[in-house]
Amino acid sequence: MTQNRTRREALRLAGLSATGLMLAACGVQGQKQTPAKPDAVQDYWAKQKKTGKVVFANWPEYMPEDKKPLEEFKKATGISYEYKEVIDENASFFGKVDPVLRAGQSLGYDIVVMTNGIQLQHMIELGYVVQLDQAKLPNFNANAGAKYKERSYDPGNVYTVPYTSGITGIAYNTKYVKDDITSINALFDPKYKGRVGMMRDAQEIGNFGMFALGIDPEKSTQADWEKAGAKLKEQRDAGLVRKYYDQDYIDAVSKGDVWLTMAWSGDVFQRQLAGEPVKFVVPGEGGTIWTDNMLIPKGAANPIDAITLMDWFYKPEIAAELEEFIQFVTPVPAAHDILKEKVATLQGKEKTDLETLVNSPLIFPTEADYAKLRGYTQLTTKTEQVFNRIFQTVTQA
Repeated sequence: MTQNRTRREALRLAGLSATGLMLAACGVQGQKQTPAKPDAVQDYWAKQKKTGKVVFANWPEYMPEDKKPLEEFKKATGISYEYKEVIDENASFFGKVDPVLRAGQSLGYDIVVMTNGIQLQHMIELGYVVQLDQAKLPNFNANAGAKYKERSYDPGNVYTVPYTSGITGIAYNTKYVKDDITSINALFDPKYKGRVGMMRDAQEIGNFGMFALGIDPEKSTQADWEKAGAKLKEQRDAGLVRKYYDQDYIDAVSKGDVWLTMAWSGDVFQRQLAGEPVKFVVPGEGGTIWTDNMLIPKGAANPIDAITLMDWFYKPEIAAELEEFIQFVTPVPAAHDILKEKVATLQGKEKTDLETLVNSPLIFPTEADYAKLRGYTQLTTKTEQVFNRIFQTVTQA
């Protein structure tokens, strides 16, 4: 069960500035596509037929090596699969698929997985995503957690359903930090001068600047971004921040180079399994929830088979199999009880590791944690450039 890897390593390294340039070159104007009328969606799906195959494009380390969930799907439905680990960064993936979809051609994939954020937003805005038939998602409707049916970037799950999620919160090294960290204000506390880590990514650090001021990023305005940027510059200019990190923050906090830092939940859980003195908390003012989402791209050859597989992942026993391997936050709460039952059947380190997983709020957040979690600010191409300028002047100065 223990895996020496991190899913988020490449996720945001391109940065919003590179993404903005790429999208500008593509001609994205940020015009929100109006969802099709219900009759048009029903007409589309009424014309589709099961073909008996599906091509699934995903990130690395997002499926057990033996492909057991997919093998079980094949056995239960008769639908064969091709599984391709071809996505390693949202911006670069969008850069590859945009000209293909813009030309009206098929990607050759029936399902792709993308993180909520500017690239997914543009996929939807440009009409590159098939609207889902909710009647074909009974497992999702029955078993998805409420938080995964209330997403600001896709209200009503018109275009996407979640594959897995994670949390951006605070990690701290308990060897050096003896206080129980509960507030985001700890990142701005002078007693940790030179020992604070912050993320370089504009959306991540922007959210935390807003949380520190009591601002909900999902409802924020440019004036709010300016205030948050000023708050973060004060933190920087006071010498509190040792470094603005991409991914290597997890090594820094584990070794004690920084004592506390912005962090992704999955990274910290891996270090906890390894016995390192790192604790994770969702600060009282708020934390960020990010979600990797399944969608059907326009021109997919096998949409019926695709939506059948998407719904398959919401069977609690299948969600539990995925959770045990992926070790992020499952959108299916019932997977928790299944894994608890499995713990009782195991012994030794395998039992200990799975017990750690089922008891971890990093993997199964409490309702109190969920109540504090917010998504990223919704950005158009125009507002993205403004947002990017404000927060990159903090991290790149």
